[in-house]
Amino acid sequence: MDHWASAMEQHWGIQAELRQLDGEYDLNFLAETPEGTGYVVKAMRPDCEDWLVDMQIRTLDHISAADADLPCPRVIPARSGQKMLRLEDAHGNERLVWVIERLAGTCYAEAAPKTDALIAQVGQILARTTVALQDFDHPHLARDFKWDLMQADWVNGALDCLEDGARRALIADIGDQFTALKPALARLPQQAIHNDANDYNILVNGGAGTGIEPKISGLIDFGDMCRAPRICDLAIAAAYVVLDHPKPEAALAALVSGYHAENPLSAPELDLLWPLLRMRLAVSVVNSTLMATENPHDPYVTISQAPAWRFLEGHDLNGDLMAARLRAACGLPVVEGADRVMAWLDEARGSFAPLMGQDLTDVPMGSLSVEKSLWPQNPFDMPLAEAARVGEEYNTEGQIWLGYYHEPRLIYTAPAFRNGPWKASDRRTVHLAVDGFAPAGTTLHAPLEGEVWVVENRDSHLDYGGVIILRHKTPEGDPFYTLYGHLDPEVVTRLQPGDPIAKGEAFCQLGTAEENGGWAPHVHFQLALSCDGIETDWPGVGAPDDMYLWRALCPNPAALLNLPDDKTCYRPTDKSTVLEKRRAHFGGNLSLTYSDPVMLVRGWKHHLFDEWGRPYLDAYNNVPHVGHAHPRIQAVAADQLRRMNSNTRYLHPAQTAFADKVLSKLPDHFEVCFFVNSGTEANELALRLARAHTGAKGMVTPDHGYHGNTTGAIDLSAYKFNKPGGVGQADWVELVEVADDYRGSFRRDDPDRAQKFADLVDPAIATLNSKGHGIAGFIAETFPSVGGQIIPPKGYLPAVYEKIRAAGGVCIADEVQTGLGRLGEYYFGFEHQGALPDIVVMGKPIGNGHPLGVLVTTKAIAESFDNGIEFFSTFGGSTLSCRIGKEVLDIVDDEGLQENASARGAELISGLRALERKYACVGDVRGMGLFLGLELIHADGSEATEICSYVKNRMRDHRILIGSEGPKDNILKIRPPLTIEAEDVEMLVSVLDEVLAEINPAE
Repeated sequence: MDHWASAMEQHWGIQAELRQLDGEYDLNFLAETPEGTGYVVKAMRPDCEDWLVDMQIRTLDHISAADADLPCPRVIPARSGQKMLRLEDAHGNERLVWVIERLAGTCYAEAAPKTDALIAQVGQILARTTVALQDFDHPHLARDFKWDLMQADWVNGALDCLEDGARRALIADIGDQFTALKPALARLPQQAIHNDANDYNILVNGGAGTGIEPKISGLIDFGDMCRAPRICDLAIAAAYVVLDHPKPEAALAALVSGYHAENPLSAPELDLLWPLLRMRLAVSVVNSTLMATENPHDPYVTISQAPAWRFLEGHDLNGDLMAARLRAACGLPVVEGADRVMAWLDEARGSFAPLMGQDLTDVPMGSLSVEKSLWPQNPFDMPLAEAARVGEEYNTEGQIWLGYYHEPRLIYTAPAFRNGPWKASDRRTVHLAVDGFAPAGTTLHAPLEGEVWVVENRDSHLDYGGVIILRHKTPEGDPFYTLYGHLDPEVVTRLQPGDPIAKGEAFCQLGTAEENGGWAPHVHFQLALSCDGIETDWPGVGAPDDMYLWRALCPNPAALLNLPDDKTCYRPTDKSTVLEKRRAHFGGNLSLTYSDPVMLVRGWKHHLFDEWGRPYLDAYNNVPHVGHAHPRIQAVAADQLRRMNSNTRYLHPAQTAFADKVLSKLPDHFEVCFFVNSGTEANELALRLARAHTGAKGMVTPDHGYHGNTTGAIDLSAYKFNKPGGVGQADWVELVEVADDYRGSFRRDDPDRAQKFADLVDPAIATLNSKGHGIAGFIAETFPSVGGQIIPPKGYLPAVYEKIRAAGGVCIADEVQTGLGRLGEYYFGFEHQGALPDIVVMGKPIGNGHPLGVLVTTKAIAESFDNGIEFFSTFGGSTLSCRIGKEVLDIVDDEGLQENASARGAELISGLRALERKYACVGDVRGMGLFLGLELIHADGSEATEICSYVKNRMRDHRILIGSEGPKDNILKIRPPLTIEAEDVEMLVSVLDEVLAEINPAE
């Protein structure tokens, strides 16, 4: 490399250090100057012809002149003004040498994450490059070249190199499809194209853990240029974009829509993309197999073979449906004639025979949506008994009501509706038809003339039952189809494919729940503009993120019902509108989690659902302690609200029953309960109790603690008062260091760390006494949560409590985050510490979402507070609150949720510690039960705040909700409802593994 560094200085006047880069044939060097300027030195193979370099140089100059903002490298001329020189290498071989600027970024193959937005950028950059090259020409663009996709059928004669018979047959089939489309390809205009926009020739700047939004920063290596239709260029890029992508259809749609936005494509071009993509991969695997035979020790020649085979063998994607998807992504007619069909249907609206034998103009609509409906109670299980009653609230004896098209619903619970292994995986929820609910036996009439295309009985659980698909034609001859599901299966005995059906003919009737797949009697009436790709297995429901396709392929059938589209089309609440109104009407310091906020409208156990029915694993919210929407809590709340709701000025057995239940979980010296509305109010009351009992004012508390948002609670919460804009530390509060033995003053290798952390209380006590405040007490989150999910070393709290009591104070345990069985082995955190507090505070989880807080204390402290001034909390201790609170504690016992927290917590900690060993950015795993934290760090051990933010948001992208905490917000916080299951633990660890790999590849 010294040779080439010397040549660089001599001929280009650039002093730089050189590092060799990968290359298949040529020598490539990264040259970096002391000032940090970078170049790429390209020393071509000795037999390289001038025209190849000349073509690339002219191309780059042309692009720079046509679109200066394109991220393609500029050519750096030598001192002589020449842009390529013929120089000898260290072995005396003459090589063509040229220099281009270095572009920032890493290759796309190594970049993460490969989001739809980034993939769309690839399409945009490629499209703009193609536009820039439209008027470029060079005499050698037309050449005999194995990588020219127009000539790709050379592989048909080289199949013998593939020893595996199944693989040989697969490539032969791809080759046959290519041969059939060659005439259509040849009819397309041709131009200069890059021809090799693979994942190593595209550069990305920013991305995972950098805090910089990823951006395409370079399109490089024009050495494979040729003249061909532009769709070949896009197909080549597409072939690499899909490799090992978990959702190749979505990736293709993003790439194509990005390209189309800059350089609009035609429908015939899009129809060729999928077979061309497969043909490019066929060329790649055949070529690499041949090259590997010639060069068995060269890894470069097989670099993309394994992922190419994984894609070709692992994805059974339908080519017709893919063509429709790509057309839809570009806003083009989803199939040939689709626009004409829709125009005719709209024109003929009002003239079709009434499907249900009557005018539906005034028939009411009923919603089964995620937002407006509670069907089913459990969004992961729809028993037949419940399915048979769906929508019963809209039933009027003998009357018809309609269900919406485009409505996201949770009633589709079977695993077949999931597009992944987890409950929180992508799920098909959006209804693609209009439902007509009516009594079983109601006759259906054909809206227009057609013929039977399919008739069968699908009698599986919650399937279609009897189903008919009719094929129709417009007067111009364009075909389309209608589907009628949940019929009486007797139609199978009367009709067969090919039978004509006249307009208005009574051709079927609604089945009972026992006949129609298990549903309340109704017809699922769906329109489709093509059967290609779906054939007879029509999806009646689509995934929210695929609705650009399904709205185009299966549009609103309202016209065939002689109804306006607006009547039958459901429109979920628009998240952006809600966000806009929130910003207008709420305080700016009311934060939202995640860079892309999620709008949640339903929950069940440890899952939540957004307005489109997308499921999320809730691994963050500790408030729904026993799970979202628990039926027992629903029942007691409804029952009590039907009776009465009063306060503690009146007697009610629910109040004492709740107190008995709470006290049964605590040591015997606790005898008195105060019921309030929140943990904040309970902590405020604890401060008053401590002062009343001791006559002192001063309080000691760990740094970065949080105890609520009232004035007194804020004064005790360094997490709030020490922030920029905070009120600052009150004179009567002294802070002590959090007992964090990972990052604190005393570490885990110190056997005396618990006592040393406790000894830090001594100067705090002395300072308060010197100020004349005395010691009213010590308050701490037993395991500091906002401080970073800290588990203090055992023995810390007893040692602190001893010092506080010796100084005359009382000891307050804030168990809002850690109490009620969350820790698994312990019902309260102070039990782990072997400490006996004087006051225990419980908050939000005890109400499972109902506003409720509890303070328990000794009789002596309660009597000190009983000074003749009444204590009263209007809704604290209401009959409703007491019944809910007791029910929560009963559920924890009855459903074994403390034991579940122990088992699932052990599984989580084991999985997370495996990730700690695997990834350098995981500095520490800590926690107990379902109170867990991961501290994320940089290589130097410092707090990785931006990495934590990235991981939290990426987990949300993968439908997992977790939080972040700590003084530097670099600790992932995992606190799911206690109902979490083994499957969910597996999902959380698996997805976190994927996300961490984007930032910090395993060592």
